[in-house]
Amino acid sequence: MFEGLSERLARATDGLTGKGRLTDDNIRDTMRQVRMALLEADVALPVVRDFTARIRERAVGVEITSSLKPGQALVKIIHDELVTTMGERNETLDLRQQPPAVVLLAGLQGAGKTTTAAKLARWLAERESKTVTLVSTDVYRPAAILQLERLAGEVGAVFEPSDASEDPAEIASRALANARLAARDVLIVDTAGRLHVDGDMMAEVQRIHAAVNPVETLFVVDSMAGQDAVNAARAFGEALPLTGAILTKTDGDARGGVALSVRQITGKPVKFLGIGEKVEALEPFHPERVASRILGMGDVVSLVEEVERKVDREKADRLARKIKKGKSFNLADLKDQLLQMKEMGGLAAMMDKLPMKTPAGAPPGMGDKELGRQIAVIDSMTPGERRFPKIINGSRKRRIAAGAGVQIQDVNRLLKQHLQMQKMMKKMGKGGLGRMMRGMKGRMPPGMGF
Repeated sequence: MFEGLSERLARATDGLTGKGRLTDDNIRDTMRQVRMALLEADVALPVVRDFTARIRERAVGVEITSSLKPGQALVKIIHDELVTTMGERNETLDLRQQPPAVVLLAGLQGAGKTTTAAKLARWLAERESKTVTLVSTDVYRPAAILQLERLAGEVGAVFEPSDASEDPAEIASRALANARLAARDVLIVDTAGRLHVDGDMMAEVQRIHAAVNPVETLFVVDSMAGQDAVNAARAFGEALPLTGAILTKTDGDARGGVALSVRQITGKPVKFLGIGEKVEALEPFHPERVASRILGMGDVVSLVEEVERKVDREKADRLARKIKKGKSFNLADLKDQLLQMKEMGGLAAMMDKLPMKTPAGAPPGMGDKELGRQIAVIDSMTPGERRFPKIINGSRKRRIAAGAGVQIQDVNRLLKQHLQMQKMMKKMGKGGLGRMMRGMKGRMPPGMGF
């Protein structure tokens, strides 16, 4: 997310090289480029006008200290204004009421409400230790009801049955009564959507809202919908007492304009980001961290939090002890590393949160598909081949490739990757980590010292 906007903003601030002071004259062209970058990223025009006006007001007359370049000074101002535009801090769900707390999801068809309902149920169960009931009031799409039932089973939530012949408001009322009897902590209500805003849809979701009186009414919006998303946000904000928004499909959105527009348009905070198709692909929206990602600074804090949650600490410690004793890093160890990387969304998802971007010419992909292919290659080997990769000759490679459904070149690529990691682990085992880091220091971006 934000790749296109990040690149354009970087080019805009580069034009201030050599200036000793930010003046109206020398930032005029830069602000024009910033304005174009925001518009091309599908940020709403009123938001762009307000945003650039605030930057110009703060920037003109700022003295440049010896530790900062003019472009860096402007980046700091842009960063602060991005945070102001998106909200000063993460706004969590307010579930402080007599259980069950009702969370209503509203939005257009195709925005990902049903999947988001399941993601939110999983997040509440894992992070907040809540018991959750899921119900669908989308009587126009029986497939949506079946989809939510399947997802409820996947995330360990209770599913409240509903039928296409029922009234949506009555479904929601019954689900609330049953959730109360079962002493559930949270009821998540998935509502129907349309391809565009219409009166019937708004009237129906207002009836459902009145029937269950939700503590949270969240607008679910496709981040790739551009100006259509902004228009929908305005309509839902006028029709419902929204408490926040959830941006979906942000992993496929290189522009990011909706993230900057929704709060200004609705007056309500973005609370979560949907970062993939899997049920675990939901993360809280932290304006400051997102602003850093937009400006190419990465989001190391979120990456560290994700590592702490998802990396198997016991396996990591066992591998560290093994390497320290001088034992070889084998293909079984590599498989464990690949599985943990896959759990975190692949290398591309991790790199998105780092200030350093993958250099041109680096191996492509390393998403779920590529990681799955590499794991299949290792699974196609015998236990002996995994422990002692040197025994893998030409005939073994052909057998492994056939078993994994890949080409021999894929097997060779994996073996080469393993060999490189083995050498690196060997250096680390001999106390060479410090030397390796010092050697990397000269190739790191400014400010990324050790």
